[in-house]
Amino acid sequence: MQAKGKGRPSAFWNLLRLIAAAGVAGLIAAAIALPAVGGAGVTVKSATEALRLAPEDLPEPPLPEKTTFLDVNGKPFAQFYSENRVSVSLNQIAPIMQKAIVAIEDFRFYEHGALDLEGTSRALIKNVTTGGVTQGGSSITQQYVKQVLYNMAESDEDKAAAVAPTFSRKLNEIRYAMAIEKKYSKDEILNRYLNIAYYGASAYGIEAASLRFFGKHASQLNLTEAATLAGAVQDPNATDPHRGKGPSGKLLERRNTVLDRMAELKIITPDEAAKSKAKKLGYKDMPIPGGCEESAYPYFCLYVSNEIRNNPQFGKTPKDREKFLNRGGLTIKTTLTPKMQKAADKAIKKYVHASDKPVASEALIEPGTGAIRAMASSRKFGRNKKKNEISYNIVANSDHGGGTGFQAGSTFKMFTLVTALKEGLKFNDGFKVGGTFEANAYSDFKNCKGQSVGAPGVAQHNSEGGEGGFESLQTGTWGSVNTFFMTLERKVGLCNVVKTAKDMGITRSDGTKLREVQTFTLGANEMDPVTVAAAYATLGARGKYCKPMAITAVVDRNGKSTSVKPSCKRVIEPAIADAASNILSGVFTKGTMSGVGGIPGRDAAGKTGTGDQSRTVWFAGYTPDLAGAVSLGDPRGPVKYPLSGETMNGHQYGSVFGATIPGPIWKATMIAALKGTDPTSFVRPDMSRFGGCRTACAPKPPKKEDKPGDPKGPGGPDDPGTGGPGQGPNPPIVPPAQ
Repeated sequence: MQAKGKGRPSAFWNLLRLIAAAGVAGLIAAAIALPAVGGAGVTVKSATEALRLAPEDLPEPPLPEKTTFLDVNGKPFAQFYSENRVSVSLNQIAPIMQKAIVAIEDFRFYEHGALDLEGTSRALIKNVTTGGVTQGGSSITQQYVKQVLYNMAESDEDKAAAVAPTFSRKLNEIRYAMAIEKKYSKDEILNRYLNIAYYGASAYGIEAASLRFFGKHASQLNLTEAATLAGAVQDPNATDPHRGKGPSGKLLERRNTVLDRMAELKIITPDEAAKSKAKKLGYKDMPIPGGCEESAYPYFCLYVSNEIRNNPQFGKTPKDREKFLNRGGLTIKTTLTPKMQKAADKAIKKYVHASDKPVASEALIEPGTGAIRAMASSRKFGRNKKKNEISYNIVANSDHGGGTGFQAGSTFKMFTLVTALKEGLKFNDGFKVGGTFEANAYSDFKNCKGQSVGAPGVAQHNSEGGEGGFESLQTGTWGSVNTFFMTLERKVGLCNVVKTAKDMGITRSDGTKLREVQTFTLGANEMDPVTVAAAYATLGARGKYCKPMAITAVVDRNGKSTSVKPSCKRVIEPAIADAASNILSGVFTKGTMSGVGGIPGRDAAGKTGTGDQSRTVWFAGYTPDLAGAVSLGDPRGPVKYPLSGETMNGHQYGSVFGATIPGPIWKATMIAALKGTDPTSFVRPDMSRFGGCRTACAPKPPKKEDKPGDPKGPGGPDDPGTGGPGQGPNPPIVPPAQ
């Protein structure tokens, strides 16, 4: 029987009925296989021309791959990914795995072109005769094309369209597959397919799947394991063993189907198939940690990841940079030094527990390079408030995932000291100061805009009501005398001190502008340990400031390495830095850290810092080889929750100063961190330039015949003074104002 007016054989109409039952795959198979029907002069050429089946180039953007962070020893400590994938070459995939995937997905893969007409037709007939879809007709090449199109899709809508069972999509898939077959060899196509396929359990690509499922590389897979992974690609969500017993059971059935098929194709013997089928699934559920929360060094990890997110070098927009981090397949080499990190972690743990309300944080930076060697905190990073975890980078500034920071206290006096040395003052230049300081007028202090910011009527005090006396650059620094530094800041100019601090890398932790107020030298600005450590490292490098750096090289997925060089500049004359180091080294022997002491066998310098009413306390110090800064404060709010009376490490403290906890943490850290490193000495200061005094010299000592009460005698108004907390050459071991 023929169709009316067309003269087509009845077989043609029977085929159409099959097509209608079989769907799109059958339609295409029939359209291309029309010559098999016979009659009416229909040819393969005319059919393909009618369907415009010409090869069409397929865009193949790089596959999303995980990015890995390495420490200085090359050991991974964090990874980021949108898809857990590590691409490998075909020779890194076990031959049995290659055979297993071809056997179950496209056993004639090496014999046909872009699509398997025989296989598609067979699937068509099988599906029609069984009344359902029991066999697929797509070749491995077509499956690869579908995966590429799916990966290219950005939105959920686009992803759904990439796999929609439509006639137009299937035609495009064939056009792309024809081009792929011309572009690559069969082995290359197979390799690309194995790397792009999803296997379930959040594993993309054969290498990640091998590690996730069995804890071994793809090159090490055995027959049973290869059959398992080959079976997973058909419906990876339904057979995902991570989802429980049901999917695991389906995966086991699918594995056995693969083994039977391999035996049927004589790739393995029936006995080998039977032995493998008798084995358990063997899924090991190997962890695939991602992000900083699961890193052993979460704060350093946060710093590095935010370096990438904020640097236009890694993408024009934040979205581009996020994609670069999570999909780029990068290897990020960092400055993290495990030995030094361990030293900081251990020292902090000794003095402050993770369960304590106050938080101790520390950063270590290498002078001369800016390399961040360690970032540590007493609190664990995370979002579990019951476990007292902290969800931001308390060691760094807001640009690197940090918060508002803590007031730096008297660590800022270092900038006033350096400014005074730049202005020509000598070691013994100084002033007679009282127990309190008040500005005479608003114009006593001017910010860098020339505005008067003095606060007449507002008094700054010395610790424990120290009566004052004559203080030099040396004694005023060693005793951390507030009234001396307020007087010194007024003399050298507030703006000059601010400029020195900025030159040494000082910016507020919260990213806002520095508060240029008269108490700048007393540390009124909130800071983070990384920024303060980098500033002090400037003196350790004899006046060369280096921007803190955490990344040394970025290696792309193709193995191309781009080095990241230190960003340094000379901001202080070496001789001035040497002079400042000489004075600051006295803090350990004659000043506020004398009760703690320095580092045995090494030159060291530093400065304690105690905020108003001991709300926050610090210590910042350095050697020529390493600098560090330690902060201690309550993240709930230091004004509302000062440190006095707090319990840390099981001990309740009545008063807390820079030398109470931060100083000992710094010392213990430095001793351990620098163990095995040959000590480097400070350069001796030029005493012809900085020795003695210029014009602001100490009053002459009283004559022996002067009687007590004399204007120039002991106890008189011109007495330089040796007693009183926080002043003179013999300050108390742990003074309350630091």
